[in-house]
Amino acid sequence: MTSLLNPCSFLLTLLALFTAAARAQTPVGDLAKPPADAEHLIISSTGGKHGDSWIWQTPDGTRMGRESMNLRGQVFETDSATKFGAEDLPTSVTVRGFTPNGDAGEKFTIADGKANWKSPIDAGGAPYLAPSFYIAFGGPMQLNAQFVERLIASPDKSLPLLPGGKATAEKLTSLEIGNGDKKKTVTAWAVSGLGNSPIPVWTNANNKFFGLTVGISWLPDGYESEREKLQKAQGDALAARMPTLAKSLAKVPTTPVAFTNVKLFDADNLHFLSEQTVVVDKGLIAALGPAAEVKPPAGAQIIDGKGKTLVPGMWDCHMHVGDDYTGLQELSLGITSVRDPGNDDIRTIDRRERAAKGDLLFPHVYPSSLIDGKGPYTAQVANVATSQAEAISLVDKAKEKGFTGVKFYGTFNPEWLKPSIEEAHKLGLHVHGHIPAGIRPMDAINAGYDEITHINWVIMQAMPDDVIKIDNGIMRFEGPGRYARNVDLDAEPMKTIVATMAAKKIYSDPTMVAFEGLYVPENGDLSPAYAPFVGTLPPATERGFRQGGFAVPKDLTRADYRASWAKMVQLLTRMYKAGVPIVSGTDGSGIEIIRELEVYHEAGLTNAEALAAATITPARLLNVDKKTGSIKVGKTADLVLVEGDPSRRISDLRQTRVVMLDGKLLDADALRTAAGFSGRPK
Repeated sequence: MTSLLNPCSFLLTLLALFTAAARAQTPVGDLAKPPADAEHLIISSTGGKHGDSWIWQTPDGTRMGRESMNLRGQVFETDSATKFGAEDLPTSVTVRGFTPNGDAGEKFTIADGKANWKSPIDAGGAPYLAPSFYIAFGGPMQLNAQFVERLIASPDKSLPLLPGGKATAEKLTSLEIGNGDKKKTVTAWAVSGLGNSPIPVWTNANNKFFGLTVGISWLPDGYESEREKLQKAQGDALAARMPTLAKSLAKVPTTPVAFTNVKLFDADNLHFLSEQTVVVDKGLIAALGPAAEVKPPAGAQIIDGKGKTLVPGMWDCHMHVGDDYTGLQELSLGITSVRDPGNDDIRTIDRRERAAKGDLLFPHVYPSSLIDGKGPYTAQVANVATSQAEAISLVDKAKEKGFTGVKFYGTFNPEWLKPSIEEAHKLGLHVHGHIPAGIRPMDAINAGYDEITHINWVIMQAMPDDVIKIDNGIMRFEGPGRYARNVDLDAEPMKTIVATMAAKKIYSDPTMVAFEGLYVPENGDLSPAYAPFVGTLPPATERGFRQGGFAVPKDLTRADYRASWAKMVQLLTRMYKAGVPIVSGTDGSGIEIIRELEVYHEAGLTNAEALAAATITPARLLNVDKKTGSIKVGKTADLVLVEGDPSRRISDLRQTRVVMLDGKLLDADALRTAAGFSGRPK
């Protein structure tokens, strides 16, 4: 049920809330009309209201849903109808409507002892031998509501699922909300088995679905203001689990630790060294050099690295942290540092404080405060400015909160950009972001940007004026998808922007893997980012990753979008060769970072150059390269031991075996298990 999965990223995961195939089959006017007494949920976030969702039941017992949502220009219009049979389990599910990916049509039926389903990404069937609950691929919140209610009604709070898997629910906490006649007690449940982390869902006193708040909230009309209270309560309840988990996973060595006979990635000099020994003591790198010359101290813990490679702890420079389990997932892949480019600031600060106390095992997080203007396309977790003075005040608050940067967004007023950036630079904050609608990336660079986020915003310099005017909505994807294939990268205006970025050392966080997912796959295809994890993920999660790219406009083809993607890869090549510093980020669910580096290699970077984009270059961007980012005596012991040789096969970086965070030893397989994986990636 993708609307409950991986509520962390902006570009890929929020799109996976509701996914579908080619173009709309059912027009908006033909979708179900909710009656006046339908339960009405408001879809909202810190950025404001994003849409409406309704749930009701017809006289014949059919449960209906209808949803209308707009996420920064990405329009979702769907309805659903579910019929129930024995044991209150679905015998028929129908989804209609459309999403940015196209037709949302989906059908599930049980007949003659067999379950059959057809969704935008798959079709299949299985003998219906035992009561199971079909997890729809897309559709309105109504489908989640009926699933949660049936799960909680189960005597053991568990349900087998179709097409596969098993879900469980555990009570987290109860809370009194509302005032006067709206006062009520609601209960949070942790639902496991759908994603890599438990998903908190709220029910009322009758164990009926009340709401969901995971960055975006679905809450009953009149209770939207309770969002923060609910998020804090569910967050505190889930956080209570983490200290024990942190202590069980992180081992603090009582003696020096020596990695012997390893191949070592020297990020400072962009090469690999064979037969090396690295000694760690008291959280710092104490010695390193050829194994024949560097001898482990007496009593040291020896980790034999024969056949393995030791690399600096890696970075994901574009990870909108979802929850506490995101940290375990990232660590399992050797990511010891994360740049969070915009999130719920309250949650970010809370995680930082718990990690500092040792109550949360998490990579180092370098957060930016996301600042946007007010409008229909305001970012979901934005700090919203309605005036220049308010924008500057939000910059000041970012510094007060201990953030390392500010990220401006598409609805931000361009007239406020230069004074806001000047304030940020005065405070020592890094400035990056999307490009506000109506201006081009060169305008943002001239206003003082230190970095341009996403490859689409770089190529936006060559887009027509009618794209630029409205590129804070869906046009930020459709414009490059339509026009990038025909852009001459060696002519104006791209020649100047690449040269300017190189000369001024304007960083690029291209998130190539995100755009590969938007432009390349058809529905049902499994992106190369996720293929190595097949068989290790919950079935519902793996199914969700089979969503295709955005639906292609009628006058274009998928081949056109793929040609535009190929041009973006060529742009990355031009940028790197010109001297633009590249940092690796994913804007994904947390498992795409190695695919990002594979794309860099495909763009012409050597394996060492690609790996530098995930190690030393991000450390330089954040001005922490004196303490991390490479393996050097005196630096913090953030290290990753991988099976294989990434100097020859960069994909070997997925094969983490030992991770070291601030000198603490972590077993990668144990991290994978804690993060919801059933085994190692392929």
